[in-house]
Amino acid sequence: MQIYNSLSGKKELFQPLKPGQVSLYVCGVTVYDYCHIGHARTYTTFDILLRYLRSLGYQVNYVRNITDVEDKIIKRAFENHETPDQLVARFTQIMHEEFDRLNLLHPNSEPKVTETLPEIIEMIQVLINKGYAYASENGDVYYEVSKFKSYGKLSKQNIEALHSGARVEINEVKKSPLDFVLWKAAKPGEPFWDSPWGGGRPGWHIECSAMSKKALGETFDIHGGGSDLRFPHHENEIAQSEAANGHPFARYWMHSGMVQVNNEKMSKSLNNFFVIKDVLEEYPAEAVRYFLMSGHYRSEINYSKDNLNSAKAGLTRLYRALEGAQFEAPAPDSGYETRFNAALADDLNTPEALAVLFDLAKEINKTQDPGLHALLKKLGAILGILQQDPTHFLQGNVSTVDEAKIESLIQSRKAARLARDFAESDRIRDALKALSIELEDQPDGTTDWRKI
Repeated sequence: MQIYNSLSGKKELFQPLKPGQVSLYVCGVTVYDYCHIGHARTYTTFDILLRYLRSLGYQVNYVRNITDVEDKIIKRAFENHETPDQLVARFTQIMHEEFDRLNLLHPNSEPKVTETLPEIIEMIQVLINKGYAYASENGDVYYEVSKFKSYGKLSKQNIEALHSGARVEINEVKKSPLDFVLWKAAKPGEPFWDSPWGGGRPGWHIECSAMSKKALGETFDIHGGGSDLRFPHHENEIAQSEAANGHPFARYWMHSGMVQVNNEKMSKSLNNFFVIKDVLEEYPAEAVRYFLMSGHYRSEINYSKDNLNSAKAGLTRLYRALEGAQFEAPAPDSGYETRFNAALADDLNTPEALAVLFDLAKEINKTQDPGLHALLKKLGAILGILQQDPTHFLQGNVSTVDEAKIESLIQSRKAARLARDFAESDRIRDALKALSIELEDQPDGTTDWRKI
């Protein structure tokens, strides 16, 4: 398998540290609000990577953390007149429910910052002892960026350019504007934990360094996240971990592209910000998942109703090929499986993998070969799609469809056609279409319907 390694800036042959085993760490959510469609894009990407690696026979240890203490959490909890723990518990549950709907496999472990505080404090102390960090007079602890000579190697940032462009803060307690916080002294009324430097809480960057080390060791195979995390978060993780541990950190870095809206960056300030819960109210979760993999994971993807409708239509075409299938053992490889695996082996090329599924669906529509039906479902599972009952999917989410009303209209239309009242028949068809119901007519009448 070839992976584009953000660290080297090129595709590399993937070779895990331990034969047959893969260690994978993906930066998780800060649970202070609803997850947005950008989160869905990132975690769908790494869910497909996880599924593909497991399909190749790898034993994958997938770790995705939860940030459960952070400035935004404290601020939002105060605004809501609730405790940070209450806020975190509520949004963690919502996140899990939404991720389940998107058919994201559960990670092997989901460490939380509040459960990793001894390891975080220990790592900060090691950095101080080695001369990479210092305690300031106000109780904060900072990482001294100038001490890590390869700083910028992931994001390709020039440290001198960063220095010249840095904003100089008033009452600066840092040695340099580039130094970043490892431990924050708590202000009155804020939650805090005891440490050698006083009561406080961890800075954001140190959390992942400590959690990944605890779960996967000092060096592991793949570190993933959205491209917006490359700098400064991932750059700072490298600086912390390699300085503290004296070993390389992650061997391969994978970054998923951003979601744009009408070709603009998704942003609350632009009022083009979409959270997963709202998207799932309008579109089937599997269609949303399909949309998120319709572009290559490293590219930006444009969120729009047209693109979501296209995704839904594409998924519908694949499910139609499975309709009425009598599944047997998957067919011996006739080239489809080889092409599919080759696409995913080329830096997780999901658009090409989907193209193979459509070619396979075309052949199924010609031959109705049960073995090919099974192969389509098998390959779809690696992408996390095509596992529903086809009839159920094609009829839509039955909980939002008044089936009795639809069946009544179909019977009325059937009576109109028998009476050769074609104007009434057409009127009823149009009424059903307005309800997003498509009829499947045969010479002997309407044989099926589906929500479109």
